[in-house]
Amino acid sequence: MDKQLVLASGSPRRKELLSHLGVDFIVRVPEINESVQKGELADRYVQRIASAKAAAVDGEVVLGADTCVVLNGKIYGKPVDLEHAKTMLRELSGEVHQVVTGVSVRFRDQLLVALARTRVEFVSLDQHLIDWYLGLGESSDKAGAYALQGAGSGLVKAIDGSPSNVIGLPLAETADLLTEAGVELRPSAGSNRP
Repeated sequence: MDKQLVLASGSPRRKELLSHLGVDFIVRVPEINESVQKGELADRYVQRIASAKAAAVDGEVVLGADTCVVLNGKIYGKPVDLEHAKTMLRELSGEVHQVVTGVSVRFRDQLLVALARTRVEFVSLDQHLIDWYLGLGESSDKAGAYALQGAGSGLVKAIDGSPSNVIGLPLAETADLLTEAGVELRPSAGSNRP
């Protein structure tokens, strides 16, 4: 018998990525404080927030995730406004940063946690390119102020690791945790079934 899966996230990107695994799920948006604690490292931060999201909503099996961008030890979350987004893009310009995602699955009395890291190299951004990208409105709800799944892919020179991690939900790690929690993965609706 299938277990009811709850995605503890309001992110349309996570919803779309999770649907690729062919699982039935409902969405419940958690309300938690996502502030970085003083001295907290990125790995610990995303795992803590992902676990807090999974704990914040009811469900038989609950999936939480949190993604951040890290450059030289500095954690970049979602920009608070356009000026903040502009500063983030300037700092990421021409640099190699890490995208780190914590994934957490809560079921029965267990909490499973995984971590994914992806290296992303940005092209050098001039002011014209930054203004163009910010004018698209893509950056407002994205860690690091860019979206790999959209026009932001034009800012990326190279990627080493999971593309789905950069978008917000590393599918390999998520599939492993869900399988361990007893959630059955099926071909998604758009795939060819035998």
